[in-house]
Amino acid sequence: MFNRDVRAGSRVDMLISAAAVVHGDVEFSGGLHIEGKVLGAVRAYGPGESSVSLGEAGLIERGVVATHVVVNGIVRGDVQATGKVALGPGARVCGNVHYGTIEADAGAQISGRLIQVKP
Repeated sequence: MFNRDVRAGSRVDMLISAAAVVHGDVEFSGGLHIEGKVLGAVRAYGPGESSVSLGEAGLIERGVVATHVVVNGIVRGDVQATGKVALGPGARVCGNVHYGTIEADAGAQISGRLIQVKP
C-alpha cells in the first residue's frame, strides 16, 4: 500500500482508507496517504515539509497542494508541489502540474500544463 515514497524517511501521519469517501476539503500537516476518495481539495498547512501519496484506486476531485506529491490514481484539479512530484504508471492528472522536480513513469497521463516552480 505504501509502495512509492517521495523522499527518504517520509512518514504517514494520516490515512484515508480505500473504503472511505470524504465529502469536502482535507487540510493536514505532515504526511497523508489516500487510498479512497476525497471529493474536495487536499491542502497541507503549517510550517515544515508535507507529503501526499495517492494510491492506484485513489481519487482527489479538486486538486492537491503539498511540498511533495506522489500520484498513482486520479487527480481532477491542479497538483502544486514546491518539492518533488512523482507520477506512477496509473497516474491521471486532469489539471496543471506545478513542481520543483518531477518524475513520471511510462503510462502517466497529464491533461494540462507542466509548470516548474523556481526555488
